[in-house]
Amino acid sequence: MKILRIIARLNVGGPARHVVWLTRELQTDEFESVLIAGSVPEGEADMSYFAAENGVKPLYIEEMSRELSPKDVFALYKVYRRIRMETPDIIHTHTAKAGTVGRQAAFLYRWLTWGTLVGRPRPVKIVHTFHGHVFHSYYGKFKTGIFLLIEKLLARFATDRIVVISDQQMEEIHEHFGIGRREQFHMIPLGIDLSLFRDNTDNRGMMRDAIGAAKDDIIIGFVGRLTEIKNIPLLLKAASIYIDSADSSKPKLKFVIAGDGHLRNALEAEAKSLGLGETLEFLGHRSDITNIISAMDIVALTSWNEGTPLSLIEAMAVGVPVVSTAVGGVVDLLGDTVEVKENFSICERGIAVESGSPESVSNGLIYLAKDEKLRESLGRAGRKFVSSEYSKDRLTADIRRLYRDLADENRVVT
Repeated sequence: MKILRIIARLNVGGPARHVVWLTRELQTDEFESVLIAGSVPEGEADMSYFAAENGVKPLYIEEMSRELSPKDVFALYKVYRRIRMETPDIIHTHTAKAGTVGRQAAFLYRWLTWGTLVGRPRPVKIVHTFHGHVFHSYYGKFKTGIFLLIEKLLARFATDRIVVISDQQMEEIHEHFGIGRREQFHMIPLGIDLSLFRDNTDNRGMMRDAIGAAKDDIIIGFVGRLTEIKNIPLLLKAASIYIDSADSSKPKLKFVIAGDGHLRNALEAEAKSLGLGETLEFLGHRSDITNIISAMDIVALTSWNEGTPLSLIEAMAVGVPVVSTAVGGVVDLLGDTVEVKENFSICERGIAVESGSPESVSNGLIYLAKDEKLRESLGRAGRKFVSSEYSKDRLTADIRRLYRDLADENRVVT
């Protein structure tokens, strides 16, 4: 069975790792996988090295990238031409831009032969995975409405299966935004290579020394792209509230931001204006992210919108407790609410804070920093949950099962 996988770009983040792992794992006697990727724009860190490390050689289409552009027409043509060359059994797109360009090209391949309608549609199956979505907090009302219309049309005419990565995402995309039919949806959570997150105790002290942390510092870290949707200014404002607090019992906190992106200069300037000084450090892009997380005591995420954030899954895999805004698939990661505080909630596997409220974020972080036993219990609960639900082996098994079901459908039709 030949799989043609398409992603807009191999930038730093969960989707890039996801497609590389799947492409590598689905090279067997049963499956052949080909990966198409677009270009990484200036200001974003490139993860093509990760593909090389895993023995994956993507086919790059330079014209395909994140933003809308006249080049999208050329990208569409090149993807369509590549589909004709590869003659896949399944075309699987990932992320919004690749989902739009790839599924249009797949639709043309299914129904056309160089501009002429085929007598019978080609038996190719089309799958799209929503790693997140752009239906709120990204663009204005008009532009968002256009994207919603496009997604509804693609779901209706150019998609056989829609894969979501959490129950919450399913509720948002199908129930709230009205995309697709219920029978099209298939929930497959992310998976990670858990072997990378085994005991990192030996690295913890070394990494803490490298980032200048004192022995009694509680390190609070953000891991990810420095982009608008992550709402990092909210974390900076929460840090400034902590600094300005006159509470003599407050713990000794140090904030670190691991990642890069086009907002870095602006965020560094904002941190300086807030007087964060030595309390906060920007580490830039790091390829040794497992070691960095192992040096942290709490991982924080303040996004406006998320699919299922890989940074929280990785933190849980290491056993580091998390504090996050309860958006998208984060809700499924944190679990049920155990106790409600004034403006944050303690959940089964982390602390949920209010989106847009620096006071809530600051209070949640300080509360957890003060309670070592809670940090340990949340860390254990997170690690157990991720070990049972988010392994790479489970991910690839779920994807194989989906592809086999689609192949069976083709045999019935034939």
